[in-house]
Amino acid sequence: MARLGIRKHVQRGFWRGLEAVGVRDAQARWQQRSPFVQRAVPPLVIAFVLILLIWALGVPPHPGSVTLLAIAYVLYLLPWRIRRFALPLTVLGLALLYPILWANELNGQNTLFEIPVFKTFPSMDTMVVMAIFAMMAVGLNIVVGYAGLLDLGYVAFYALGAYAGAWFASPHASQFGLNFSFGAVGVPEGLGGMHLSIWLVLLIAAAIAAAGGVIIGLPTLRLRGDYLAIVTLGFGEIVGQVARNGDETGFGFNLTNGPPGINPIDPPGFGSWLASTTRLPANFIVESGNYVNFVSLFYWSAIALLLITVFCSIRLRDSRLGRAWIAIREDEIAAAAMGIPLMRTKTWAYASGAFFGGVAGAFFASFKQGVFPDDFGFQISIFILCMVILGGIGNVWGVIAGAALLTYLNQEGLANVAGWWNDKDFRISQCDPVGADPSKAFSHGCLNAPLLSTGIYGTIIVLVMLFRPGGLIPERRRKLEFEMGVHDEPLMDVRHAPEE
Repeated sequence: MARLGIRKHVQRGFWRGLEAVGVRDAQARWQQRSPFVQRAVPPLVIAFVLILLIWALGVPPHPGSVTLLAIAYVLYLLPWRIRRFALPLTVLGLALLYPILWANELNGQNTLFEIPVFKTFPSMDTMVVMAIFAMMAVGLNIVVGYAGLLDLGYVAFYALGAYAGAWFASPHASQFGLNFSFGAVGVPEGLGGMHLSIWLVLLIAAAIAAAGGVIIGLPTLRLRGDYLAIVTLGFGEIVGQVARNGDETGFGFNLTNGPPGINPIDPPGFGSWLASTTRLPANFIVESGNYVNFVSLFYWSAIALLLITVFCSIRLRDSRLGRAWIAIREDEIAAAAMGIPLMRTKTWAYASGAFFGGVAGAFFASFKQGVFPDDFGFQISIFILCMVILGGIGNVWGVIAGAALLTYLNQEGLANVAGWWNDKDFRISQCDPVGADPSKAFSHGCLNAPLLSTGIYGTIIVLVMLFRPGGLIPERRRKLEFEMGVHDEPLMDVRHAPEE
């Protein structure tokens, strides 16, 4: 509607402008062209003009940016039936090549171009965190996007997975007389505690988190709406307090080691036997050679786990259980009348979402080489929920895009924007970093963007809800609801595009 009206006014202004400069019947001649030409020429002309403007400003186009624009243009020209598969495969290919491009950049080969305002591309550490948070966002999307259950305590499953990973892959259990090792790598000789293969630990952590989802689901899923949200919020706060006070002082036995947390946690690896028979690394830390390669192994592993999460999420969505979740989301009373068991179906949603949250928590603990209670605050639950809302509730690809964007802003993006701002002289006040107060958002002209992060995230969500209420990549069903209305909305109340 409103956007379509603006587009039509812009098109009219364009054709009238051509007629004003002497180009006769331009619109009629253009409409006689084939649909492919009408689709292919405008973005090509716009890109050409932008490149000329950038060149005129004395900044020659970077080969990497031109290559990226060419890839986007080819994808744009593909038919939808092909593009729906080509687009995710292209993004996946670029994601898998990213560590190589980043390593070349550090070696001075200048393969990555500078992003306006944000400056550099994300570092490898940030890319690992983006993949892990995308995994958690896809897990939360099962609960919120598929089943329509508002969960404000998703951080609890993240914490359960992380501490489960710490228990089964660190010396922490030695104080209870539990000392054994199976498939672990990088464990010094004689070190006590439980040391299982990190890949087995991920499954154990996922099972424990799923059990936590069932425990919270069974007594609380009879509630609806705000009441359910409050209960899940309370569950998240309980788990956070247990993590913070679960030492000998608070519990009488050392469950979580309290504020110091549990560390070190065993690194991932595939062991000497698999390394000798395949090309898989035996130990991510020892055989990586340098820090970039070390983080790259974590990154590729996180991408593999994210792909498994996406595959399972899509298969669940298209299964009989997934259709039952969507039915409950659309109309719980009608779903119950059609014979869908509400409690069991909702519990499966919580358990499924918690499962992937546990995997992400355990892997993140291994990446950080430790677990600390300050990582599991209430703000993490809200942060992950914002990723789902921003990307598009119910759409897996939109959720991944929202998670990548917000995680990048949180890890590096806002700091880079502040650096760009502080490097400029806007003739209002010149930034003086020497006299700036780091505890203030603005001090002596300097911008400290991380202090404004909560307000910036809130502004982003408000703008998206105003101008794109379905999210960046809305789910098809929700998009149709926004554009065409729903079954219980009077026909005269549905907004239509303005007529010619």
